[in-house]
Amino acid sequence: MADSSSFIGDIPRHYDEGLGPVLFEDYADLLVAKCCAHPVANAMELAAGTGIVSRKLRDSLPAAANLLVTDLNAPMLDVAKRKFSDDENVDFSVVNAMALPFENATFDLLLCQFGVMFFPDKVEAFREAARVLKPGGRYVFSVFSAMQENPHSQLALAIPAQFFPGEPPGFYKVPFHYGDPEKVRADLAAAGWRDVIHETSRLRKKLDDPEGFAKGLVYGNPMIEDIRALGTVDPETVVAAVLRGLWVTFGPADMHLPLEATIFTCMVD
Repeated sequence: MADSSSFIGDIPRHYDEGLGPVLFEDYADLLVAKCCAHPVANAMELAAGTGIVSRKLRDSLPAAANLLVTDLNAPMLDVAKRKFSDDENVDFSVVNAMALPFENATFDLLLCQFGVMFFPDKVEAFREAARVLKPGGRYVFSVFSAMQENPHSQLALAIPAQFFPGEPPGFYKVPFHYGDPEKVRADLAAAGWRDVIHETSRLRKKLDDPEGFAKGLVYGNPMIEDIRALGTVDPETVVAAVLRGLWVTFGPADMHLPLEATIFTCMVD
């Protein structure tokens, strides 16, 4: 499976500009609202990527609250850093969510948008999250539902595969392989979490820039490196094919994408 360390080169920029406004912005608002429903003094974001949630959370937290933005991938954090000024109360660190370099009971809030699906050992990551939270602290995170509930992902998997003579890139299976809430709850229970609630949210997202989104689906993840390594097809040809697929499936006018994800709120006793 691809992991977050594969987001290198120009991938973070395309991820942020092409995918962020469509797939992540609305769910970021929902996540931040849940995070800020209780007082927060010391927060950490895991797998923060390009800072889409980070920016919204910093705007919503009290100025005195500390925010640590982390990711395993330094190039993604480099994009995130550009969204903040030097005088804001936010720090950045390259961090492995399965081996958090912090003392027990350090934070009162952890959050993670669409990152846990990439953790190779999810139970250990959940165990580490519980360890670094204070009593009464909360871990709020989201996961995408299965591919059939997010049909753009099926296009992004199937259409580029047509250009590969052998085994096609399987990246798009990763973000959508952990969509069963009962599986997530079982892993949380195995890590010792007992107080867990979840809510599945279905959206219809208007696609104002289909061309930009198609480019993000190709260039905004590690699949672009597979296409470049293949060397037999121009990535722009793949983008054009994905765009045609979007028009056929969701167009031709007033294009809306069905999106589905689940947000979990976990409390430390």
